[in-house]
Amino acid sequence: MLRQLRCWFTTFLIATCVGNTWATATFNSVKSSFKPSDTLILSREGEVLQRLRTDASVRRGQWVALADVSPALRTALVLSEDKRFYEHSGVDWQAASAAAWANLWNRKTRGASTITMQLAGLLDDDLKRGSGGRSVVQKLEQTVSAQLLERNWRKDQILEAYLNLVPFKGELVGIDALSRTLFGKAAHGLDAREAAVAVALVRAPNASPAVVAQRACAVLKSLPATDTDCEALDLFTTGALQRRDYGASEGIAPHVARQLIRAATPMQAKSNAITTTLSAPLQRFALQTLQQHLRELAGRHVEDAALVVLDNASGEVLAWVGSSGDLSSAAEVDGVTALRQPGSTLKPFLYAQAIAERRITAASLIEDSAAQIETAGGLYIPQNYDHQFKGWVSARTALAASLNVPAVRTLVMVSPDAFHKQLRKMGLPLKESGDFYGYSLALGSAEVSLLNLTNAYRALANGGRLSATTLTRNAKPVWHTALDPRAAFIVGDILSDPLARARTFGTDSVLATRFWTAVKTGTSKDMRDNWAVGWSQRYTVGVWVGNASGAPMWDVSGTTGATPIWAAVMGYLHKTLPSRAPKPPAGVVQTPVQFGLQEAARQEWFLQGTQQPSFAMTSGADYVDSTRARGPKGSNVLVKGMARITAPTSGTIIALDPDIPPRNQRVSFQAQGSNLHWLLNGKAFAKGTSAQWLPWPGRHVVQITDTKGRVLDEVRLEVRGAGVKGAPLAPIKPR
Repeated sequence: MLRQLRCWFTTFLIATCVGNTWATATFNSVKSSFKPSDTLILSREGEVLQRLRTDASVRRGQWVALADVSPALRTALVLSEDKRFYEHSGVDWQAASAAAWANLWNRKTRGASTITMQLAGLLDDDLKRGSGGRSVVQKLEQTVSAQLLERNWRKDQILEAYLNLVPFKGELVGIDALSRTLFGKAAHGLDAREAAVAVALVRAPNASPAVVAQRACAVLKSLPATDTDCEALDLFTTGALQRRDYGASEGIAPHVARQLIRAATPMQAKSNAITTTLSAPLQRFALQTLQQHLRELAGRHVEDAALVVLDNASGEVLAWVGSSGDLSSAAEVDGVTALRQPGSTLKPFLYAQAIAERRITAASLIEDSAAQIETAGGLYIPQNYDHQFKGWVSARTALAASLNVPAVRTLVMVSPDAFHKQLRKMGLPLKESGDFYGYSLALGSAEVSLLNLTNAYRALANGGRLSATTLTRNAKPVWHTALDPRAAFIVGDILSDPLARARTFGTDSVLATRFWTAVKTGTSKDMRDNWAVGWSQRYTVGVWVGNASGAPMWDVSGTTGATPIWAAVMGYLHKTLPSRAPKPPAGVVQTPVQFGLQEAARQEWFLQGTQQPSFAMTSGADYVDSTRARGPKGSNVLVKGMARITAPTSGTIIALDPDIPPRNQRVSFQAQGSNLHWLLNGKAFAKGTSAQWLPWPGRHVVQITDTKGRVLDEVRLEVRGAGVKGAPLAPIKPR
């Protein structure tokens, strides 16, 4: 009779609750709709790189499979909440009748809600318990819903879903959030004591620590073969409940996580995991290497660094280390995207442009000497890193050895505005115009990000072809030509030449690798930024070292700051993978070149049609090529040749002092060469390698010519202040 009554009652309730559409939901649909409050950033191998909280309204961890929940917790939950869980079909009629009998006699009882019924209440908003408890109708619907669940779901699925959906304490929902917050571990590691506290919170999530400890003690006593020390449990429970949260972000790629969350597509935003292009082993190695090297630089006032590794073919980011982490006082700043001055790392693009425009070749001789270049804001006087000059050097040596003055002379030929346009084509979106930066642009006065700079070097690795970088897999690169492939090849050959860089870095430099690489260092003004960017056959690696605050470093150079990190990462990438030099593109030729006393003879690469066998300087007024590059405001730069004016330099401004006798303010002219004739404003006034002039206010052009009247060199001067009465061009006999 009782069984028939139950069947009739169940049938009636099913008929009245047929509107519960959720009841047809499957376990898999519930699991797939579960959305953690954290988003996981995964490596290309599927490994978790970073966990980042993206939902501030609730704290949900990841969905935990039942097999990954500790046996102690599973046992404690069933014994505490539903002893006959594996026997009933959703409703524990024995417990229900006992509860009803107790209520009839006003006796306190545990209640008859099974785990399945509680899960039904969690799945259906209409069945959620209100402040005054559930209504009679809600209880009836909950009873039917539980039986429907039992018909369609297995017991292990019900228990797994319950553990992931049940609220525990405050904002904590699900066993993963609880175990990591209160106990600092995953659910599979919970012991009997921790399991007892967790189960006690199911029934009393907002109870005081003393009440939770009391209930946990009762749960612990119900577990088989478990030692019970309720006094110690009280202290343990109090300590656990004081832990409010675990870190909002955790892992080894925090900056990538924030970058991806900001740029997430709607589909990615709905997912709790984003798979990236990063390689987990490489990311770990890069971070460890960067932090270790910064520790070795302790005492040199440097605490920040950043690193990025790109795949040459696809543009995929394989490693992205935005900061030094705990070593930094500004760990939130992403050094990969921050704008900093790149120093000499812009020089390869300048020389490539000059070569592509046939203004110079890799063998062209450029003078490395004191220079004063007239600009609208005054004289620009570039200096080399070591404050020394090398004299006449080839463009190959000037670039590889990172000499500043030849770079500035090359920029005079190209012009700041044209170079600015070239840098933008390389993917460097400079904020200001070329005229704003002026000639300092050759030395990296503009600000760029490490990511964009490294990708520009990747374009050199790809023969001048550029495509965007990507952090997501299977993105098809869209290419465009940013630079002449022939010039890109020649610059790459220069940056891979250890002999060419020896004049600055020595023959046994950390820049040298056992496999083929091309690399360039850079240091910004006052040692605020230090860079090393270069590529191999397959990868491009960029490293920045400095301080996020912009404070200068102490005694940190290109070879002691960023380069050791660059070399270590390159070595890791090519531990077993070879790297070979690229094949020369069509339109370049290699021919032998003689340099006389300036440099040793060698084989040199040229754009087809620009090659010549000799660039050597000879004695007298004869020279191989007296090509000049006329810059803005008529400034001239001697690129190759022997006869030249050595003093004063073009752009010199002479201020006359009215308190000094005029004849004591003579200007001395010096030149090198033979059979020279001096002209001032087109009029001859002296012969030989030196002359003196009594200055007169105004702007003047000083030239030297050979015996045939051919102009060999010239400088432009300006005299300001009181002058000498009389003829301004008084001839002076040469010394």
